[in-house]
Amino acid sequence: MADEPLILGIETSCDETGVGIVRGHTLLADALASSVEEHARFGGVVPEVASRAHLEAIVPTMDRALTEAGVTLADIDAIAVTSGPGLAGALLVGVAAAKGYAVAAEKPIYGVNHLAAHVAVDTLEHGPLPEPAIALLVSGGHSSLLLVDDLARGVTPLGATIDDAAGEAFDKVARLLGLPFPGGPPIDREARSGDAASIAFPRGLTAAKDLAAHRYDFSFSGLKTAVARWVEARQRAGEPVPVADVAASFQEAVCDVLTSKALAACRAQGIDTLVIGGGVAANSRLRALAEQRAEKYGIRVRVPRPKLCTDNGAMVAALGSHLVAAGVAPSRLDLPADSALPLTTVSV
Repeated sequence: MADEPLILGIETSCDETGVGIVRGHTLLADALASSVEEHARFGGVVPEVASRAHLEAIVPTMDRALTEAGVTLADIDAIAVTSGPGLAGALLVGVAAAKGYAVAAEKPIYGVNHLAAHVAVDTLEHGPLPEPAIALLVSGGHSSLLLVDDLARGVTPLGATIDDAAGEAFDKVARLLGLPFPGGPPIDREARSGDAASIAFPRGLTAAKDLAAHRYDFSFSGLKTAVARWVEARQRAGEPVPVADVAASFQEAVCDVLTSKALAACRAQGIDTLVIGGGVAANSRLRALAEQRAEKYGIRVRVPRPKLCTDNGAMVAALGSHLVAAGVAPSRLDLPADSALPLTTVSV
């Protein structure tokens, strides 16, 4: 609707410089600049490299987003920016840019939580979010289960990773198999021609004794080590490593644990909507397995299209739009960049 506020979102928490523009639940622009190729030779994101890339990309990315949406900065009603969590230097670039644009255009500013934005972005795909809902957030740095009672006011953490996040495990296993960084997409591709039942890799924190203490928590460090030991044993024996089978079996172990715990949380809480977000939500097997298992319990699974799962400015704008619609007050102009911003803080 034309009378809904026009919100601009800025995302610089890691290696993606994103600027998105939304009106209500309608996406008008989603401009992105990635520095992933600059990090690939290091096998992971280098904070200093990411920060410098954001400095170079923020202005042209902003210009592209405004052009794509057919608006000017003066037309924007509010600016939202990722305040945390993320890489400190990278966050500072986005927060400083947002403050500069907000002052120049005399617009209110909203510092928002990166993880809550991964939940909010689904509204651009499927409309208003049913509340309460369960959210499963899976990315390179986070694997979390959340109870979303009121996204504008806060979320309740149910579980999180106690060591490696799912996306981190994908990256490390990809490196073991000689696949490129980031590891998620190449493992997904290899797995399609592999046998997911060929290797019995462990499912972390799913034994009865573990569930008693970590019902909704995740652990992928042991799985990553098991894959490494299996590959090393084949190499010592002079046998070829069946990359597709290893990729499929590893991926199945990750997706099995993620979906089983997420659906267990839905059933225990009596909630019939599961939202999956974050970069790993783009994984084809995770999406398929979640929908297959959820159907049996009458639970609806909402997953944004893959481009909206990875870090982007659209998700920040979507959360900003949600906050404005809920009447949440803007942030102060001295809002911080907080690399350890807790999940329970949706806006600062």
